[in-house]
Amino acid sequence: GKLTLLCDAKTDGSFLVHHFLSFYLKANCKVCFVALVQSFSHYNIVGRKLGVSLTAARECGQLVFLEGLKSSVDVFFRAQAEPHPLQFLREADVGNLQPLYEFIREALKPMEDGQAAWRYPVLLVDDLSVLLSLGLGAVAGLDFMHYCRVAVCWEQKGNIVALVHDSGDAEDEENDILLNGLSHQSHLILRAEGLATGFCRDVHGQLKILWRTPSQPAAQRDRSLTYQYKIQDKSVSFFAKGMSPAVL
Repeated sequence: GKLTLLCDAKTDGSFLVHHFLSFYLKANCKVCFVALVQSFSHYNIVGRKLGVSLTAARECGQLVFLEGLKSSVDVFFRAQAEPHPLQFLREADVGNLQPLYEFIREALKPMEDGQAAWRYPVLLVDDLSVLLSLGLGAVAGLDFMHYCRVAVCWEQKGNIVALVHDSGDAEDEENDILLNGLSHQSHLILRAEGLATGFCRDVHGQLKILWRTPSQPAAQRDRSLTYQYKIQDKSVSFFAKGMSPAVL
């Protein structure tokens, strides 16, 4: 029943998405992956480096993959017999994400026959900022995530992991509203940031980890840690600030 928010600022936080995707597949969870950034082949290639096969997971029904790039083309140029998950791209009411919500709910509904009983349902979204670029309002995005939390986290006791970009642009109010709104709802926030000193070959950025427990008193509500990291071919190395092997 947890919501994990991934955020990246002045860097690429996609390595966090790949980590959670491979983590939940290895944990035998049912995963619905709404991929709005890259193609299936891209995630599959990275997944193989991390020890999972997205193709095999999709064939056995463990992974339900919505390829946003390909699906958007289908919405525009092909007649659909049923409402498409990204149907809002062709509608005047851009805030209508009900078809996408119904797609997610159908993908993660419990199996009736008891076969292939996965552990817990997981919704993974990469990334919500793309919806804003397509004309969706921040309030509609927050409403959509609220309904997904009710269906996945509350009703099915599953987890949600969503990535949102932090553009750092003070004029991008919609993105700030979406990011701040989800931050207040999240149980865990992972924020990847670029180094303030610029590019470094041995340190690619820093990761701020914030645990939030709203039920606790204000003084004990949040707990945070900060690490620096280096992305390698098949893994990511983390170390305390200033403790990079290259520095030592």
